Amino acid sequence: MSANFWNTLPRPFFVMAPMADVTDPAYRRIIASCGKPDVMYTEFVSADGLFKGGEEVGKPGPGYNRLVQDLAFDESERPIVAQFFSRDLATMAAAAELGEALGFDGIDINMGCPDKNVCKQGAGAAMITDPEHAKRLVHATKEATRLPVSVKTRIGYTRVEIEEWVPTLLSTDPAVLTLHARTKKEMSKVPAQWEHVARAVEIRNEMGSDTLIVGNGDVTSIQHARELAAETGCDGVMLGRAIYGNPWLFANKERPLLGERLTTLIQHIELYDELLGDHKPLHIMKKHFKSYLKPAEGERIRTKALLQQLMEAATAGEAIAHITEYLTDNQRQQ
Repeated sequence: MSANFWNTLPRPFFVMAPMADVTDPAYRRIIASCGKPDVMYTEFVSADGLFKGGEEVGKPGPGYNRLVQDLAFDESERPIVAQFFSRDLATMAAAAELGEALGFDGIDINMGCPDKNVCKQGAGAAMITDPEHAKRLVHATKEATRLPVSVKTRIGYTRVEIEEWVPTLLSTDPAVLTLHARTKKEMSKVPAQWEHVARAVEIRNEMGSDTLIVGNGDVTSIQHARELAAETGCDGVMLGRAIYGNPWLFANKERPLLGERLTTLIQHIELYDELLGDHKPLHIMKKHFKSYLKPAEGERIRTKALLQQLMEAATAGEAIAHITEYLTDNQRQQ
């Protein structure tokens, strides 16, 4: 990849959102094989968790070995961006150095997560309430790496404040600014307000900034993403929840019927067990079980019993056995 791969992408480009316990190494590989987006993001990873408690500043802490496994990636996923969160300048700089050493194509700073525990640390969306420190954090990250540094944030904390917040971030010259079109207070309880993405594009243009603007929130398909990009003038669109149970999303084709979905789910479980099974429990996969089994449009299926079996499975092998038995029984009945 080039020093700033973002500038080599088509317009508009499409990005897979970072989602905790969803876009882990296993699911990213499945997505890369079914329909790869223009850019992938890791789950967000705590820079403090990686480095706090180490013998020296910037040296691995007690949580390093566990968390670094969440940053594993395959060449098929490129370009891939490592996303970190922290309020601390030194640990964020150390995380950026780590991301470069691990071979990532970019570093993203999470300034949008609304989780209470993250915000209590002064990180995530709480950075919106301290714009001067937010600027220091971006500068410290950029100084620590040669990779392009981007920021993902929201349109405000308790109210819309893009007229102040967007220029603050653009003044630090990030490669990309991704704007989730809701405030922290709104979480995902109200529809995304894409008119604010359009305004962010205007602000960028008024400032003469080279930063690319990416919109995020309630995007249901690639066609929908194209329409939003055309309406707002943003350079790219990030898709999140639409990827649940649909690793074919970015291939811009219809979600396949149950048989193919279950075959893919088996591969997903196998990868999860191989890559993450030694430090993450199988129950994290439950959200995937529900999503893969959700009927495609017009599809009539009976999967209640299978879903119950999967939700109660104690091991990856047990879950795979249930799916295999279901597929075998259905083939006999055909």
